[in-house]
Amino acid sequence: MPAQPGMSDITEDEIICRLAMPGESGWYEDVRYQSFFSEPSWPAAVLIPFLRPEGSGSPWHVLLTRRTDLVAHHKSQVAFPGGRADPEDHNPTQTALREAHEEIGLQPDQVRILGSLEPLHTISNYRVVPVIGVIPWPYPFRLESQEVSRIFSIPLTWLANPTHFEERVRQVTFPGLTQPKEIKVIYYQAYEDEVLWGVSAEIILRLIKRLGLLA
Repeated sequence: MPAQPGMSDITEDEIICRLAMPGESGWYEDVRYQSFFSEPSWPAAVLIPFLRPEGSGSPWHVLLTRRTDLVAHHKSQVAFPGGRADPEDHNPTQTALREAHEEIGLQPDQVRILGSLEPLHTISNYRVVPVIGVIPWPYPFRLESQEVSRIFSIPLTWLANPTHFEERVRQVTFPGLTQPKEIKVIYYQAYEDEVLWGVSAEIILRLIKRLGLLA
């Protein structure tokens, strides 16, 4: 195992190595909400774009989007590029790259894929695979105006600071159930007036833990 890296100087090779390792309790698929749905979950994937805004050797940032209020789900929320798998997608990486191209104009051949995390089951009944990749910066993004209202980045060091996030309990009513269920949700503090929370925040937290970067 490589030596414990710092948050700014972790290399792509170290990220690849750590993503290839199983999680704390071994490889698993998150199925915690599965019993609340009568239908199978829908396969989906998101791309977690890593970038260095100040060039090689500068601290890593993570690219995020703010969804518009025109989308069907998660209106106006902070999210990663991504979505539901199409029948012609051969794997989650292809889904993540296709969706990133559709949503923000990121060319698939411009992304260096480093690995992925285990699937997460969401309260909207998606089975989401987070795919991690490095993108060039700056980049001529082209936003799909019906889906994405803004793109921005947050430093990995900021995301890994435990004083910047907390766990809260929310009540969610699942389809077919009359009584709401209590679930735990991760909320980050606002960064440049944007609030990262929910499944996207949980994905980030799982990634930071996997990389050994939790401050």
